[in-house]
Amino acid sequence: MALSRRDLLRTAAAVPLSTLAMPAVLRSARAETPILVGSLHDQSGPIAASGTPMVESLKLGIEEVNAAGGLLGRPLQLVHYDTQSNIQMYSQYAQQLAVRDKVAVVHGGITSASREAIRPTFNRFRVLYFYNVLYEGGVCDRNTFCTGTTPAQTVEKLVPYAMGKDKKKVYIIAADYNYGQITAKWMQKYVKDQGGETVSVDFFPLDVTNFGPTISKIQAAKPDLLLSALVGGNHTAFYRQWTSAGMKGQIPIASTTFGLVNEPSTLNAAESDGVLGAYGYFEELTTPASTAYVAKLKKQSPSIPYISELAAATYEGFYLWVEGVKKAGSIDRMAVTEALETGLSFDGPTGKVTVDHATHHVTRNAYLAVVKDRKWDVRETYPDAKPQDTAAVCNLIKNPRENKQYEISI
Repeated sequence: MALSRRDLLRTAAAVPLSTLAMPAVLRSARAETPILVGSLHDQSGPIAASGTPMVESLKLGIEEVNAAGGLLGRPLQLVHYDTQSNIQMYSQYAQQLAVRDKVAVVHGGITSASREAIRPTFNRFRVLYFYNVLYEGGVCDRNTFCTGTTPAQTVEKLVPYAMGKDKKKVYIIAADYNYGQITAKWMQKYVKDQGGETVSVDFFPLDVTNFGPTISKIQAAKPDLLLSALVGGNHTAFYRQWTSAGMKGQIPIASTTFGLVNEPSTLNAAESDGVLGAYGYFEELTTPASTAYVAKLKKQSPSIPYISELAAATYEGFYLWVEGVKKAGSIDRMAVTEALETGLSFDGPTGKVTVDHATHHVTRNAYLAVVKDRKWDVRETYPDAKPQDTAAVCNLIKNPRENKQYEISI
């Protein structure tokens, strides 16, 4: 049937209305579609005490962003898997986040072994990855951002402070996996730099709880200082046995891990007081940003016993990603990476953290403290500590395709 001119004009006028309405519907649907943020952290098993505060920090950050209107006009949604302190679970859930869930970013991993189990998966499936944990340093990978402290930021400060002018003979004990092994090398380097001597280095599997023979070895060696990179709840037994053997007060201890799961309060004062530590954060910091963060996180999760660098760096890693998305105007992996590489900063509970383009680590404050009355007493602040020692060289500006972990040679 032929249409009249009037009918044709009516039809033509109606077409733009329908075609304009469709994109509006699509835009509305897109605005309501959440941006998925992946999380792989242990909430059960031996490392749960470390993982739970990290997950809660992610939740807090997401709630804050959503309360402020979301990101790019869209809400954020956490997709979290409890990796159960099991490396196989890390591998399984990493693939699920990348392939099935299609998250925009993943924050996760605690031990270095868990990081190395999942990092290749996120490289393969092109998912941006944030590792928000203090560690042995050296990861050089453009797809990975590391926001926790490295030995150049903490061990380099801790060893000279602990050695002072007269403690030249040093004994090192450490966990028997890559964190402990590589950190022990950094300890030896910094001891040597101070003109000291490492008399012995002993490594222990994570399930070891009997340190009697080792304490006897230390007594026989008669060092001036004991450096510890022991990891996990089982290794807390060392400090109890050390005190029971009458060694407390005879040889000072400085540790790169003590206190991350609330050991100062878990142990009694006789066992924990006097231990030195250096981290990127202590809950005891009294800055406005720190006290506000602690208040919010403990209100959200009253059962958290202590907020360490692990939780604070996770919160800051999340917000660095948020700032990257805002600058890029997109959640696209490469767009966000390039935005972060401009040297984006975030003022968080630990102070100002700034992305270092060459290493994909961060420049951040470091703090040194001693346990006193079962709490940390912060003694020194090291502003804007750089993430890389000259002994380990990663340069993603010159070599953006590099993917390796540098290790120190001693």
